[in-house]
Amino acid sequence: MFIQQAYKGDNANWKVILTSILMLAIFVANIIYVLFGDVDTAKEMEQMYQQVSSKNFWFVANLSFFVFLLLMLFGLVIYLHKRSLISLTTARNKVDLKRIAFSFGLVLFIGIAAFAVECYLYPGMVVLDFKPVSFFILIILSLLLFPFQIGFEEYLFRGYFMQQLGIIAKNRWFPLILTSVSFGLLHSANPEVATMGGITMIFYVGTGLLLGIMTLMDEGLELALGFHFANNFLAATLATAEYSALRTDSLFKYVETQESTTSFFQILIPILIMYPIILIIFAKKYKWNNWKEKLFGRVPSASETRIVTEAPS
Repeated sequence: MFIQQAYKGDNANWKVILTSILMLAIFVANIIYVLFGDVDTAKEMEQMYQQVSSKNFWFVANLSFFVFLLLMLFGLVIYLHKRSLISLTTARNKVDLKRIAFSFGLVLFIGIAAFAVECYLYPGMVVLDFKPVSFFILIILSLLLFPFQIGFEEYLFRGYFMQQLGIIAKNRWFPLILTSVSFGLLHSANPEVATMGGITMIFYVGTGLLLGIMTLMDEGLELALGFHFANNFLAATLATAEYSALRTDSLFKYVETQESTTSFFQILIPILIMYPIILIIFAKKYKWNNWKEKLFGRVPSASETRIVTEAPS
């Protein structure tokens, strides 16, 4: 099983603590600064964009740090915990790229369909903001940089933390809940939260819960990686708003921010309708069963599992 892949490495307490601190320190510091410091996030963002007007420049600046973070996490897993990246990714013998591609395509299709419905019901909510050169550069940058950003978040929360918490708690429900809440809190400093209110956290925690369920039911990160990639890709290229964490030269731009419409489509629709549909499609395609055991069952000890420590690759 996926969680038990952690037994293939060295899980000394000090190594787990060190890895966790190194990976989370900068995000915790940022959350404390935004939530408890005397700072106007929106004003600071405006000043940034006034200094350098290129949105693609700030897109690269915001995401390039994740290249370092993901490589750092991989290095700690390989050299400190002495594990392979395959064991961090999946319980299968190799990473299933077809699963990633199917998940990406499905979420891309559903996301575009939902946006079309949104435009139909609220025609004044978005405007076309197509800048050909900047947009196509954005597409290329998104395909290059988002794998590092979403890869870091998935490998850290649904990979490293899910597995480590699972073998500590010896069950599956505790890491599922804790990683979902932690994933949501990681995004609490995003400017969307300040603009749309605390209800936005329902979306972030709910998304973390969905990704966690995918990972446990499918015994791997592949579906979560594809979902997260498509979701962020659409968020950057299809339609953005001035209050977004990533302001980009997307195809469309939101011009209204009424809480009633924004909350309904960007929070309630995904959580209550789109996410269950996606889970049902995955469950049918990959023949998921025994939900209770996979989401709430016991995680056997290392001696019961009989996994032999492997050479990292």
